[in-house]
Amino acid sequence: MQQRNIFAGPYLDRAAHLRQDPAWFTAALADERSRAIPVWNSRSLITEGDTPRARYLELRDLPPERCTGADLILLGRAGDTSYFAYDIESIEPPVLLPGTRFEDLRLVAALLPIDEAGLLGYARAMISWQRRHRFCGSCGMKTLPAKGGHVLVCTNSSCRHEQFPRLDPAIIVLVSDGEQALLGRQASWPVGRYSTIAGFVEPGESLEDAVAREVLEETGIEVDRVEYHSSQPWPFPASLMLGFTAHAVTTEVHLRDQELEDARWFTRAALTSDGALLPPRQSISYRLIEDWFDAGSGIPLRDILASAKRS
Repeated sequence: MQQRNIFAGPYLDRAAHLRQDPAWFTAALADERSRAIPVWNSRSLITEGDTPRARYLELRDLPPERCTGADLILLGRAGDTSYFAYDIESIEPPVLLPGTRFEDLRLVAALLPIDEAGLLGYARAMISWQRRHRFCGSCGMKTLPAKGGHVLVCTNSSCRHEQFPRLDPAIIVLVSDGEQALLGRQASWPVGRYSTIAGFVEPGESLEDAVAREVLEETGIEVDRVEYHSSQPWPFPASLMLGFTAHAVTTEVHLRDQELEDARWFTRAALTSDGALLPPRQSISYRLIEDWFDAGSGIPLRDILASAKRS
């Protein structure tokens, strides 16, 4: 199998068959091996230090009134351990365990073991979904969780509409004419940062059509030979990034929809010598750039960047 992207992978058994088993759920809540993954203010709990790790909580450390199927979301099992997402609903920072802190997962994911990053991303995504769907989209009444937190059911007896976790599919594409890669930047990004072209898939649109449309809308470049590369869950808050490569048919850049501040072509030499700031390494955009670069370079991009950093 190819190298997996951060937040992806079989890091646990999601155990969907256990979500609607009340007896198993009760036993898991009483099991001393079960762990809660806390999320506060969309931040994850990690240990401090040069090599951060995910920090989980024993269920006995939770407030007893929150240790229920209504408050904990079953994520799944890894070995003999059941994992639950736990939303800390407080404005003020909670009391922390010694040597821990709540951190933005985007900043630390690349430093964590890949399985821990995936588990923290899963917990963050589920809690974000529940927070955004506390009321029924059909009648407006309050919803309550069911099936281990993976279904939100309308409390209106005449409605009972069920809501399930949803993802927002987005394409992200490395466009190349062979020797150059097309990258763009948004005005809100750090100075000098460039990344691959991306955008959300619209209703009634295939992934390949979305690639061609987004590239044309944002840069004026026409593409063909759209090929799938890999995907990445992106729980900020609920995207699934679908990575592609595409061949450029035209090369003259026109910023048509003004979503980008700039878009330009980069040779491999320019990417490593012109001060371009690449996207974070935990993102699929970096992976797309890296794979394109390495396919035409005798020295891997990471080695070049690591050497430049040391010097």
